[in-house]
Amino acid sequence: MTPSLLPMRAGVEYGMAADRPLSVSELTGMIKGSLEGAFPAVMVEGEISNWRPAPSGHVYFNLKDSSSMLQAVMFRGRASRLSFRPADGTLVRATGAITVYAARGQYQIVVDAMEKSGEGDILAMLEARKRKLAAEGLFDEARKRRIPAFPSRVAVITSPTGAAVRDIVNVLARRNAGIRVTILPSLVQGDEAPAALVRQLETANAYRLGDVIIIGRGGGSLEDLLAFSDEAVVRAVAASAIPVISAVGHEIDWSLCDYAADLRAPTPSAAAELVSDSAASVRDRVAAAASTLEDGMRIRLDRARLVVRGFSPEALELRFERILQPFRQRFDDAKEDIVRGASDACLAARHRLATASAVLYAADPMAVLGRGFAVVRRAGGGPAVRDASALSPGDTIDITFARGKAGARTERVEP
Repeated sequence: MTPSLLPMRAGVEYGMAADRPLSVSELTGMIKGSLEGAFPAVMVEGEISNWRPAPSGHVYFNLKDSSSMLQAVMFRGRASRLSFRPADGTLVRATGAITVYAARGQYQIVVDAMEKSGEGDILAMLEARKRKLAAEGLFDEARKRRIPAFPSRVAVITSPTGAAVRDIVNVLARRNAGIRVTILPSLVQGDEAPAALVRQLETANAYRLGDVIIIGRGGGSLEDLLAFSDEAVVRAVAASAIPVISAVGHEIDWSLCDYAADLRAPTPSAAAELVSDSAASVRDRVAAAASTLEDGMRIRLDRARLVVRGFSPEALELRFERILQPFRQRFDDAKEDIVRGASDACLAARHRLATASAVLYAADPMAVLGRGFAVVRRAGGGPAVRDASALSPGDTIDITFARGKAGARTERVEP
């Protein structure tokens, strides 16, 4: 049997006769390796068909043109970052890798990124315009103004027939029926829309038709929202003397008006909620503020009562007693110090007097005589005889005792 030739891999020609037949898995693996190696990254343009989001978050769909169809898959993480809502019939440009789903023997593209066909050029244009206007300071946070908390008038610039105007009017009527709404009808897409939007912005400012302006529309494709990224519209929003809320599309949509406006709302309904506090919400905040005020006043009164209580006669007397107590203590201490000092001085004086008395007593001749001594003088007076050699036998002498005197005559002298 003549062998049937198979694709080359690593320089080897595979056949069935010489070796063995390949299993389906082996053949599929060879095809998978060849395809994935040859097409690791491709960009393909086609129309979406059979768009099928799975509960897991992955998305399965087909890309087709007039004569061919390619199966595609986009996993949850990548699909959640899409900037638009794909649908059957949408012309897209997908970037990814070719792979083979071996279980079914089908090749497919695993999409990493996807944009509407031609959308990349629009995004590049918008990014360049964004950088230009940002450099001029039109998007600076410092120039943005606070939105009035309780506006009495709201000017709405949008399509008079779209869902956005109905949502805004319904929300305002439900939350705060007292707000006066002025609808300024305008085109919101197409070549004539930018001029219409600018004209209505100028009208709202010229006649002061609102305390705040809401400008926007419902959701749409990037091309549908281009009017709100027009340079003239962005400059008019930035130049508005009345605070502007931009409410363009859904939450994932964006426009350059969002950056120039004083506040961006994710949807038109959200913009209406931002300018209309509900009556219940206002009552709750007023009640909370009243409760806070009452609590604050009660605390202040309690503190005042405590302070005033300190000025009662008993409290004042006690306070003066506390003030006088240190002085009284110092007076008592000083008095005790004086008494103690006087007593110590008296004791010292008595001691010195006693010492002096003892010295004087010891030096008193009479005291000496009182101890049995006597003073001898020659008869007739003169100094006391201190030396026996000053006398001669037969001399008359006077002897003075502690009590009284006596006369005598010397019988002998012993020098």
